[in-house]
Amino acid sequence: MSDACVPERKPYPNDLCDAQWALLEPFVRAQEGGPQPVLHSRREVVNAILYITHTGAQWRHMPHDLPDWQLVYHYFRKWKKDGTLEKIHDTLRGQVRKAAGQEEQPTAAILDSQSVKTTEEAETRGYDAGKKVKGRKRHLLVDTLGLILLVWMTTADVQDRDVAQALLPWAAQEYPELVKAWMDGGYQGEPVRKAGADNGIEVEIIKRSDQDKGFVLLPKRWIAERTFGWLNRERRLSKDYERKEDSSEAFIHVSMIRLMLRRLA
Repeated sequence: MSDACVPERKPYPNDLCDAQWALLEPFVRAQEGGPQPVLHSRREVVNAILYITHTGAQWRHMPHDLPDWQLVYHYFRKWKKDGTLEKIHDTLRGQVRKAAGQEEQPTAAILDSQSVKTTEEAETRGYDAGKKVKGRKRHLLVDTLGLILLVWMTTADVQDRDVAQALLPWAAQEYPELVKAWMDGGYQGEPVRKAGADNGIEVEIIKRSDQDKGFVLLPKRWIAERTFGWLNRERRLSKDYERKEDSSEAFIHVSMIRLMLRRLA
């Protein structure tokens, strides 16, 4: 089966269509003329990674009509380590922004975090006393469309403002045109404001009023909350099942790759 072929099996809902595969194929194209024949197309490998992400299945529970789980995990680990997943993610984000009438480089962003439980196999985890969650924190910097600019995984006990002080210089380096960042009250304080100012980013804190009762749609902050909602639709991300933090980041990138492919094709 060549990489261009449609899978010769009953399709799964998360399988790539031809147009989506055309966008993805240049990044993961199989090398021709290798020492061994290609038994499984790269398209099927990607379909299998999407299956694991969306269903939350364990690697060893890969369906028999998809490539062997060891092979799929090999490519997931390889593409995670060599930056392929992040490169695909960032390229597609630029395409989605342009399709939405935005410049490829963002000028404004929203920073927020989400504490999630881990399993006992996690190498790192802590206790978030505020959310009463033992696990990890996903720190996301998203643009005004809700697309992810930066991901930073920490243990759940790490304070948001401590992460912001380190993340803002990184954001300024990666996105030189970024001049504005909205955050919630957990980031309030002079150190965060100074970290932003030192890197040419104006930090604006959007706080919830003490008089507000129930659900309140807060300006800009809802954009990051919606992104977390997108991630929670993927069962693999409903909880942090990963042993290593870089695998958690990789599955976040895979989830957003799937979302952006659906928007583009």
